[in-house]
Amino acid sequence: MKKVTAIGELLIDFVPQQKGCALKDVTEFKRVAGGAPANVVTAVSKLGGRGVMISQVGKDAFGEHIRDVLQENGVDTRYVFQTEKANTGLAFVSLDAGGNREFSFFRNPSADLFLAPEQITEEMLTDTAIIHFCSVDLVDAPIKHAHEKLIQMAQEKGILVSFDPNVRLPLWNSPEDCQKTIREFLPMADIIKLSDDEVEFVTGCKTETEAVAKLFEGRCKLVILTRGANGSSVYTKTAAAHTPARKVKQVVDTTGAGDSFAGSFLFQLVQSGCTRDDLDSISERDLTQFLNFSADYAALTVGKMGADMATMEEMNARIAYKKLPGTG
Repeated sequence: MKKVTAIGELLIDFVPQQKGCALKDVTEFKRVAGGAPANVVTAVSKLGGRGVMISQVGKDAFGEHIRDVLQENGVDTRYVFQTEKANTGLAFVSLDAGGNREFSFFRNPSADLFLAPEQITEEMLTDTAIIHFCSVDLVDAPIKHAHEKLIQMAQEKGILVSFDPNVRLPLWNSPEDCQKTIREFLPMADIIKLSDDEVEFVTGCKTETEAVAKLFEGRCKLVILTRGANGSSVYTKTAAAHTPARKVKQVVDTTGAGDSFAGSFLFQLVQSGCTRDDLDSISERDLTQFLNFSADYAALTVGKMGADMATMEEMNARIAYKKLPGTG
């Protein structure tokens, strides 16, 4: 099976041990290795695929912890560099009663932002099927240009490019800067994943149908839309599939839910041997199967604290349980 290679931020999430209160009122936090691109390749690896991370951390204890956790989860960290230019980024999180998040970031700047284009090499794409990135590290810093170089190399090699904007406005000088940069990178992606609260901001379209049509005007061939409790959809230029949200006994934490959805979907694309030329011909049946698997996988994630990605064993247990009479 070929690799899924992600580029972008690595940071420590300090997850609250209390729910239903504002960040200023949280008194206890748990340290969790984080970063959306890392969550995606962790999901790929824990499902039995090959995940690779390209990033940079500080020469500090937090950076060492992140690398250790990624390695423990099966992620290839040979391209996670260290620098003395800045410390590893931190994010403090609060959770409301429904498990939704409020962030406060400490990364002005952080070590990942200094990853330079010169550090990006052809070797990083050896045996890679998909590269994945988000928007958090597309700010005006060396790592933005590292993204551009990696994407160009991937396109030249026929490697699929996946983009989850994962909008985090507190990290930008203005919403306009964030929107402008995301729209610069949209035309570079073959696969785009959006949540329902990002659709209008990213595309300028008020409806899902209009947004999907607009995204397909460029290079994009597959769009994934997640809507939390309202389910999810996937579109190609020739087919579409939809699935309802899964019932969860208790939503503990939505951190990493979208990343788990994206990672499990990319895992399935690679497992099926899908290339860019194949995206237009994926059947509705296969899209539905991919979507259902990812919806189930994300349901496992929100039932845990932090972006704790499930293993294939946990997925098999969930699928087996769903097949029992009276369950779903």
